Amino acid sequence: MMKITLLGTGTSHGIPVMGCQCEVCRSTDPRDKRLRVTAMVETESTCVLIDCGPDFRQQMLGINMMRNIDACLITHEHYDHVGGIDDLRPFSYRKDVKLYANDYAATHLEQRLPYCLVKVVYPGVPKLELNRIKPHDHFMIGDIPVTALNVMHGKLPILGYRLGDIAFITDMKTMPDEELPLLEGVKLLIVNGLRYREHPTHQTIPEAIAFSQRLGTPETYIIHLCDDAGLHAEVDATLPEHIHLGYDGLALEVGDNC
Repeated sequence: MMKITLLGTGTSHGIPVMGCQCEVCRSTDPRDKRLRVTAMVETESTCVLIDCGPDFRQQMLGINMMRNIDACLITHEHYDHVGGIDDLRPFSYRKDVKLYANDYAATHLEQRLPYCLVKVVYPGVPKLELNRIKPHDHFMIGDIPVTALNVMHGKLPILGYRLGDIAFITDMKTMPDEELPLLEGVKLLIVNGLRYREHPTHQTIPEAIAFSQRLGTPETYIIHLCDDAGLHAEVDATLPEHIHLGYDGLALEVGDNC
């Protein structure tokens, strides 16, 4: 059994947006409160993060995280996806945490975190092992099989990930057709859909729906939503039966044959 927990499902501002008085930002529905995107995939023996945004500490305290974190898969280097890496510190004291990123993101992480992503570090910094990967790389983290996917965030190449029968894709605008065979048989798709209006570097909700339908995925959850997407309860009610809006804290399981 593999479980994925959506720790954050919001875009770079988070929801509520500071200073905003729209109906979504004023909503009392907890599903309309969205931290920045981070997810956690678990089996009995392995725990893997996907991205580690600036709300990571708050997210971990919220679930009273006690187990080790084995690795963190980085989709790209934008702050809302990597701003919490330093907060891996207490987990890295139990066990070194492996980071996986493409070459561009890895280089930027080395520039932002020169005090820990170097060969000689001083005591007290996070104990991290940075691994450079590229699309179509396949590797194991514990008992979790991982395949890196080529995703286009506007004109920026970033990574999506397949973990067993779960696919996690965020900040996508398009995906090359040659990636689609790597997603065959996926049972659960987590994918971004920013809002209904067009955006130059992110999928809209209708584009996320079309992508899910093209893959034929049995279940899809849309993440990386902004306040302009609308109220969770109203939007979710309009979606096709097998497509849903994700929300912070949602935990989903995929069966034994991942």
